[in-house]
Amino acid sequence: MTTPHQQQGYDLIGAAFEVFNELGYGMAEEIYQESMELELGDRGIPFDTKRQLAVWFKQRELKRKYIPDLYVFDAIVVELKSVAALNDAHDAQLYNYMRIARQPVGYLLNFGAKGELEWRRLLLTDLK
Repeated sequence: MTTPHQQQGYDLIGAAFEVFNELGYGMAEEIYQESMELELGDRGIPFDTKRQLAVWFKQRELKRKYIPDLYVFDAIVVELKSVAALNDAHDAQLYNYMRIARQPVGYLLNFGAKGELEWRRLLLTDLK
């Protein structure tokens, strides 16, 4: 059984592994951001960088926006990290982005873990 955007997820992770294999771990998040943009472009994967997501309160748009690092295939919200290890706060951040974007699939990509790319695929089943 396939899950939403499964092949697109494989393509995204392939690009992330290429970036990790080229740069290694522990650089600044901005370096991985720019490298992912270049790699996604080289692979012909459509993406937006730092797309602003509007937040609404009682049918009024708030001034504050959520801004995930990448929005891939116009359907997958991606948050990049360069930390020793992912934690629950990173999951919560991505879940918020997914809810605001009204997208059921998101990926956390951590380039800061020593020795390997750390990644998580999160699914949101309660979109309202």
